[in-house]
Amino acid sequence: MANPFDKTISLAILKEAEKLGIKCHRGGTIITIEGPRFSTRAESNMFRAWGADLINMSIAPEASLANEAGIAYAVIAMSTDYDCWKEDEDPVTWEEILKVFQRNADNVKQLLIDTVGTLN
Repeated sequence: MANPFDKTISLAILKEAEKLGIKCHRGGTIITIEGPRFSTRAESNMFRAWGADLINMSIAPEASLANEAGIAYAVIAMSTDYDCWKEDEDPVTWEEILKVFQRNADNVKQLLIDTVGTLN
């Protein structure tokens, strides 16, 4: 599991995102926590100290299962909010997260359609 994400699929996603004008970040470190829940401030600061760029609740089990089954796997993560380490903003609510998620959903759907069409 040193490299859980397939480079070919990841590069295809990045290429199609660029074509669609979707802001995308290449690389980074993602940490999976058991959810659904928000991190505490102490956890949030610990994850940042560990070098985590994103916090999520599902990638580790999905990546592990795909790896074990020999299935090429990549991830498209939609950032919805800053974690609670960012103290100059009010804590995020589920309602706010859902609003951002819904705004991003159409972009991700189109990105998936376009990317799958490029894979052999």
